[in-house]
Amino acid sequence: MNPGPRLFSILRQGPSLIASIHTALDDSQLVRFQHDLVQTIGRDRARGVIIDVAALDVLDSFATRTLRDIGEMARLRGATTVVVGIQPEVAFAMVRLGLHTGWVATALDLEEGLALLRTQLDGSWAGHP
Repeated sequence: MNPGPRLFSILRQGPSLIASIHTALDDSQLVRFQHDLVQTIGRDRARGVIIDVAALDVLDSFATRTLRDIGEMARLRGATTVVVGIQPEVAFAMVRLGLHTGWVATALDLEEGLALLRTQLDGSWAGHP
């Protein structure tokens, strides 16, 4: 993978991981983020993943597809994913461009994302695929 600096962090919080993207990532950095996160899910036996994108003012089609792919890969590894922090302008642009997160749940912020994840992990969220 790319030996440059990591522009994201992945932290463990109980049975979950919180992955924060700190700045816009180019395509190779997004692939590194995906790889590192999926590897960490297995290594830490994580049951849930929060991806915080609050620092991003753009989510293009590649980034959106990468988030969907991460959600599916995490699901296949036994973890539930929630994306948090999508800025209002980003949400507007995503809808206008027809971009979507697929089965990956979203929440307003980290606090709501953690609450949603707790609900999903407790098995009481009916929309879990």
